[in-house]
Amino acid sequence: MPHQSAPRPRTSPWWRHAAIYQIYIRSFADGNGDGVGDIAGVRARLPHLRDLGVDALWFNPWYVSPMADAGYDVADYRDIDPLFGTLAEAEELIGEAHGHGMRVVVDIVPNHCSDQHPWFRQALAAGPGSPERERFWFLPGRGAHGELAPNDWQSYFGGPAWTRVTEADGSPGPWYLHMFAPEQPDFNWEHPEVRAEFEDVLRFWLDRGVDGFRIDVAHGLAKKPGLPDVGEHPDPTDLPYQDVDAVHDVYRDWRKILDGYPGERVFIGEVWLPEAEQAARYLRSDELHSAFNFDYLCCPWDPGALREVVDATLASHATVGAPPTWVLSNHDTIRHVTRYGRADTSFDMGDKRLLDPSDPVLGRRRARAAALLSLALPGSVYVYQGDELALPEVQDLPDEVLQDPTFVRSGGRDRGRDGCRVPLPWDAAGPSLGFSTPPAAARPWLPQPEQWAALSAAAQHEDPYSVLSLYREALALRATGPALLPETLEWADAGHDALCFDRPGGFRSLTAFATPVRLPEGAEVILSSSPLETDPAGGKFLPPDTTAWLRLPTAGGGAPDGRTED
Repeated sequence: MPHQSAPRPRTSPWWRHAAIYQIYIRSFADGNGDGVGDIAGVRARLPHLRDLGVDALWFNPWYVSPMADAGYDVADYRDIDPLFGTLAEAEELIGEAHGHGMRVVVDIVPNHCSDQHPWFRQALAAGPGSPERERFWFLPGRGAHGELAPNDWQSYFGGPAWTRVTEADGSPGPWYLHMFAPEQPDFNWEHPEVRAEFEDVLRFWLDRGVDGFRIDVAHGLAKKPGLPDVGEHPDPTDLPYQDVDAVHDVYRDWRKILDGYPGERVFIGEVWLPEAEQAARYLRSDELHSAFNFDYLCCPWDPGALREVVDATLASHATVGAPPTWVLSNHDTIRHVTRYGRADTSFDMGDKRLLDPSDPVLGRRRARAAALLSLALPGSVYVYQGDELALPEVQDLPDEVLQDPTFVRSGGRDRGRDGCRVPLPWDAAGPSLGFSTPPAAARPWLPQPEQWAALSAAAQHEDPYSVLSLYREALALRATGPALLPETLEWADAGHDALCFDRPGGFRSLTAFATPVRLPEGAEVILSSSPLETDPAGGKFLPPDTTAWLRLPTAGGGAPDGRTED
C-alpha cells in the first residue's frame, strides 16, 4: 500500500460520514414519571449522547397521534403529542442538541396519516364523490354489490390493504386504501393538495432548526395508475404500490426546498427494495442524500455474505455518487445481539424465528465485532438506542403487553416489534432501572427484564471493557480516522474465514469469524472488540468473532490512535 500522510479535516458534507443515533422516543428516557419516554427525558440524557460521540440524532415520530402504530399514524404533523411534551420543548431540545455539537433529524411520514387526521375525518363526513375524498384512495368495491375489495393488495401488517366505509346513513360505501393498519389511510400523491401540504410541513420543521428528515416508506408514496392487481405470482421488483417512477418527482421538488436552507440539511430514505440498483435511483444528486442499507442489516454473520453486500453497496452507490450507510438494528427489526446468537444469523422482515434459542454470550461477542466492522467501513453509520449497551431482544413479553399492530393483525402468529422497543436501562437498580425520573410511580410501558440491570448505562460506564466503553472509544477514533478517509476500501487476503480491508493511510480492519486469524507481522493494534491471544512463539492472533483495527507497519501513521487491548 502506498504511503499516505495523516488525513486532513474532511471538507465533504457531514452526512457523508456521520454516526447517527436513533432515538425511539417512547423508550429512551422518561422525564415526567408516567412510564413513557419523552422530550424531557431526552434532554436530561443529552450528555450521554454527546459523550458517546455521535454526530446526529434521529427521532422517530413525536407528532400528535392516537398511537395505533406507535406514532406512525400522524394526526398533526406540526405539533408534538402531549405524551412526549410540547412544541416549545422540541424547539429547546433542537437548540440544546446543537449546543452539544449534534444535529437533529426528524421522521416524516408521507405515505399515510392517522384516521384521526382532520383531512380523513373530513373525507368520511363529506361522503361519496366529494373533493375531500380525493386526497386519499377511495374506490368502489368489486362484486355485484361492491362487497369485494377493489384489488388484491395486502397490508404490510397482514390482511387486506382495504377497509370498507360505512356511510353516515348506515349504508356500505366505497373502500379506502391502507398499506399498513386500517387506522393509517394512504395519501393520494397524485393530488396537488397533498404535495403542497407536505412541502409546507418540511418548511415548518426546517424553520425550527432541524437538520433533516428520515422519510418513512420513502419508496411507497406513488401507486401505479389504475391500482392494478398484484396477481398470483408477483415480480418483487415491479409491485404496483412501491417504487413507482412518479415518486422521484416528489423528491426532486422536496430537494429544491431543502437546498434553499443553509447548513447542509439532509434527506434520509427508508428505501427497502429487493435490488440495490432500485434503491440507488433515490440517491441521485437531485433527490435524497442517503438511504438505509437493509441488505447489510439482514446479512448473516458470514464473511462471504458480508463481503458480497459491502461490494454491492459500494458499487451501486458509486453510480450516483452517494455515500453508503451501515446499520445493524432499528426499531422494526430483531436486535442484532439476539440475531447473532442464533443458528441462523440472517434477518427477514416478518421473521418468524423470533423465539428461536439464542446464545447471549456468543451474540454479544459477535455484536462487538460487528460494531467495529461497521464503524470501519466508508460512509455513515447508524446506532440504534441500546446498541451501545448490547441490549438483546426481549423474547418473552406477555401477550397482554404487546402493542405492535402486526401482532393483532397476524392473529398472534407474528410477535411483532415490541421486543426491540423495550425501555432502556440507565441504572442498575430501581423499579424502572433509571428509565423514569424518580419518584416515578408508573411502570415502563413495556416491562424490562431483570437481567438488564447488569447491562445498564451506569453498570457499564466505568468498565473499560464494556460494550459502552467500546462504542465510545471506537466512535472517538472513527471521528479522527476512518470518518476522515476517502470513501474507498481495498480488500486484503486473510483467509477464507476472515474479512479484511484497508483504507487509505495504513488503516486496516480485520475480522475473524469461526476460526482464529493471525495478525500481520509488525501491525499495531489500535482497538480490538475482544482480547487478543498469543501463541507459544509469541505471535498474536484474533480469536473467533473478533474485529481489530490495525495500523500497518508500512504506513506513516495515517490511522487513528488508541489503546491496544491485548
